[in-house]
Amino acid sequence: MSDPLLYEHSGAIVTLTLNRHETRNAISEDEMVNAIEDACAKINGDSSVRVAIITGAGSAFSSGGNVKDMRDKKGMFGGTATEIRDGYLNGIQRIPVAIHGLEVPIIAAVNGAAIGAGCDLTMMCDMRIASEKAVFAESFVKVGLIPGDGGAWFLPRVIGLSRANEMAFTGEPVDAQTALAWGLVSRVVPPEELMAAANELAGRIAVNPPSALRMTKRLIKEGEHTQLGSILELSASLQALAHQTRDHAEAVNAIIDKRQPNFTGE
Repeated sequence: MSDPLLYEHSGAIVTLTLNRHETRNAISEDEMVNAIEDACAKINGDSSVRVAIITGAGSAFSSGGNVKDMRDKKGMFGGTATEIRDGYLNGIQRIPVAIHGLEVPIIAAVNGAAIGAGCDLTMMCDMRIASEKAVFAESFVKVGLIPGDGGAWFLPRVIGLSRANEMAFTGEPVDAQTALAWGLVSRVVPPEELMAAANELAGRIAVNPPSALRMTKRLIKEGEHTQLGSILELSASLQALAHQTRDHAEAVNAIIDKRQPNFTGE
């Protein structure tokens, strides 16, 4: 069987591709969970990576949970209530922990349907670009379930409480243009231009100093739940570190010299 997640490293950009055509890139199986978790750890440990992209192979981004496994009570969907709870905690919920802990910015290049946990996976990312064929659905209620992977935390932070409630309570799909109007995605492009658009955005991010990028993301993530005073203290500490980097000196000198900077991550 092919790898569940393709890992491509080109320059400062890593592209992750969900690669389970037969399940429309379902992410509920342990093999996929392990692959996503391992990829995030690999990125965090590689200082040459400045930005990541995640997309889906084939026509779908991700169908979320494997519905056949739900029917057959297999994998994380089988067992007693206690066993199912443990299956979520030790299974699919490792994905939001891994993505949330990713130190570099990550872009979701949404090529097709992003359903249930697949929709939530896009919300875990820092930015989203959608193909005109993309569809988003917080559809758990349609199968008699709730967002078991953290969607109730991520979705309102992306599109606001009222629209998040509408998506979660109806379970109905949202097309790409509606997603754009709601701020769920920042751009909608023709299908054939999706990866070029994602790489173009990634390139605009990757030209910046890698340490400053990682620290900036850390601050934004902390700001989601921390009081202002704590953020100011953390900002001061990280800024003190940033002032001591060679990349800061290179950036300032490049501006003064009117030339392109060369950042090394030092």
